[in-house]
Amino acid sequence: MIMRDEEHFREAYKEGSTPPWDIGRADFNLLQTVTTRPIPPCKALEIGCGTGDNALWLAEQNFEVVGVDFSEIAITKAREKAAKANVTCMFAVLNFLKTHVDGAPFGFVFDRGCFHVLDSADDRETFAEQVNSYLAENGLWLSLIGSADEQQLTEGPPKLTARDIVAVVEPFFEILSLTSSHFEAHLPATPRAWVCLMRKRRAG
Repeated sequence: MIMRDEEHFREAYKEGSTPPWDIGRADFNLLQTVTTRPIPPCKALEIGCGTGDNALWLAEQNFEVVGVDFSEIAITKAREKAAKANVTCMFAVLNFLKTHVDGAPFGFVFDRGCFHVLDSADDRETFAEQVNSYLAENGLWLSLIGSADEQQLTEGPPKLTARDIVAVVEPFFEILSLTSSHFEAHLPATPRAWVCLMRKRRAG
């Protein structure tokens, strides 16, 4: 079980190129969710943190952040951004599904387009179960997911329906909100997205 075309994501961060999802700032969906719910500062994990913009924003809001990604180049850039901004974040090069992440339990987990790159419902269920295992009681998971429920061009992230999402996460999470939005990206057309905020279900 690996994320879809793992080498593709490593290649996307090679020097001189900028992946379409690397927008150079924190995602507005994250900002809106954290500030309007609100989600209080806590230990936070970002899965697939890329070059660190979301993790740095969370750290600036007094979250204690761990960001992980399997691109060494992306993590190097994230560490450079943190040093330049004088912001404390912990970054690690690893595959979330294969390697243990230090620092658990977390109160908040965020992923911007990692959950949806898994090829099968079984793999996505494993991902959801893994997120659940890293969260503290009543911990929250915010996932930004490509949307297949609205008309889209073929270019853009992998796409799931609302039904796809609910079927996989429900055993492990209570869905607090599932709203339609979009990804900010360097693409000709704006990809649609689901913004899914979930709370860890109590054991038993």
